[in-house]
Amino acid sequence: MIPIETKRLILRDFVESDWQEVHQYAADAEVVRYLTFGPNTEEDTKNFLQKEISLQGEKPRQHFALAVTLKPQKQLIGICRISVRDTDNQIGSIGYSFTKEFWGQGYATEAVKAVVSFGFHELGLHRIFATCHPENIASARVMQKIGMQQEGYLREHHWIKGEWQDSWLYAILEHEWRSVNIIRN
Repeated sequence: MIPIETKRLILRDFVESDWQEVHQYAADAEVVRYLTFGPNTEEDTKNFLQKEISLQGEKPRQHFALAVTLKPQKQLIGICRISVRDTDNQIGSIGYSFTKEFWGQGYATEAVKAVVSFGFHELGLHRIFATCHPENIASARVMQKIGMQQEGYLREHHWIKGEWQDSWLYAILEHEWRSVNIIRN
C-alpha cells in the first residue's frame, strides 16, 4: 500500500532524483546529531539512496524507507522507515529524520503514526519498537504522542561518531495501537 497518504503528507518510495533533498537533511550536523550516520557527503547520500532503492525489490519486502513529502508541493521533507526485524515474532522497528525547517510542526508525528499503522495493518506486525538518544527529547515526544511506551534504557547501545551512546527504548503492541486509535477517533 505504498504510497501512504495522510492529511498533509504522502509517504512514497525513494527515487534517485531525491538525492539533493535527502542530502539537505543528511548533511546537516544538527539534524544528524543523534543519528548513526552523517553529516553526509554527497557521495554518502547517493550511496544511501542507491541501497534503499535496491531494497525496494525484495521479495518479500521487509524494509520500507519512505520519502516523506508535503501533499500540495510534493516537496521531500524527510524520511520515515519501518523494517521487519523478526518475521517469526512479528517484530518491526521504525526510524525517522526530517529537514530542520519542518521541525515542530507535527509532520514527524503524522508520518510516524502512518508508518506504524502500515506496520500493524499491512505487514501484520505484533510489536513495533524504536530507540532514541536520551537527549533527543523531540524524538521521544513523537513516540509518546503516537502511544509508544518507554520500556527501557539501553546502555552503550550504539557506536556513534566515535563513542558508545545510550538509547531509550520505546515500543507499542498491535492491541495497544488499536485501543489508542479507537479512543482518539
